[in-house]
Amino acid sequence: MPNYTSSEPQQPNSTSLQGQQVALAGDHDRQDAFENAFDYRGDVMLILESGESVEGFLFNREPAANPPSVSLLLKGSNEPRVVAYGDVAKVIFSGKDPADGKSYEAWKAKKQSDREAEAKRIEEEMKAQGIL
Repeated sequence: MPNYTSSEPQQPNSTSLQGQQVALAGDHDRQDAFENAFDYRGDVMLILESGESVEGFLFNREPAANPPSVSLLLKGSNEPRVVAYGDVAKVIFSGKDPADGKSYEAWKAKKQSDREAEAKRIEEEMKAQGIL
């Protein structure tokens, strides 16, 4: 199991990985960390064994490839970068997860409120036109 450590305080009841750092000790750690990074909706920073760091949105992982690799859209660029699993020493969940704390129930409630406001606006407009 990867060792997740936090560099930022977490919000109460937050399940976000934002601010977490994962030192990769083996293949199992790498696979788990990259699966979590793929599911994460914010940017991640990969610290490579060479000391280089790359940051961006991890949009693909290929654990069955030879060698296994991940693909990122680098910050400030539209070009993807492919990085081999074995080249990564640490994964940092650096960007804000835009979906953190947002549930489907909250989304449904907002949509219902939006629909009700739109219906009221249309009703008032129709009354003003003498249709209702």
